[in-house]
Amino acid sequence: MSQTIFISGIDTDAGKSYATALLALRLREEGKSVITQKFIQTGNTGISEDIELHRRIMGTGMLPRDLDGTTAPLIFTHPCSAQLAARLDGREIDLGIVDRATATLASEYDVVLVEGAGGLMVPITDDFATIDYIVTRRLPLVLVTNGRLGSINHTILALEAIKARGIELREVIYNRHFDTDPLIAADTLGYITRYLARHFATTPITTIPSVG
Repeated sequence: MSQTIFISGIDTDAGKSYATALLALRLREEGKSVITQKFIQTGNTGISEDIELHRRIMGTGMLPRDLDGTTAPLIFTHPCSAQLAARLDGREIDLGIVDRATATLASEYDVVLVEGAGGLMVPITDDFATIDYIVTRRLPLVLVTNGRLGSINHTILALEAIKARGIELREVIYNRHFDTDPLIAADTLGYITRYLARHFATTPITTIPSVG
């Protein structure tokens, strides 16, 4: 049976795209067929830059489902929240399009990794955010964090929201790309690891290296 996993981050530049691609590589090494999908892409026209990055890291080149739009079914031109980007483009956000695209991919692959846009609370409408999509579709979640100053606060707020909504937290990925201060990075990783042990005892935390 195919599985769909949502990947979100603690903010808009947490390293989700790198983490999504590296997770895909890890799952492929485990013998699974994997494809990545972009939930909603903003700041692009025609092709999703995040999907392009996934494919470069995965070493596959663009796939047929990338070229027909299935892996990035909603693309808006302005680099901002999905809600604002749709309004600026004079379009509606039809999540049914995303659902149908995900279902198509799930029929063809063992695992579909859906990369979110920004953090969990990015608005899709005034009363529906990314976290609501995860809840209503009952998707397990992978949360991407890092060692930038302030990321402890962002991470704990995200984890509190995840727990409050009853979301299955499958994994936390710590992205070492942002480890510019060794003291801050070590303290951040240690603190988040201890917090998970207390509040999400079965959720592992893994690290990924900087990817050039």
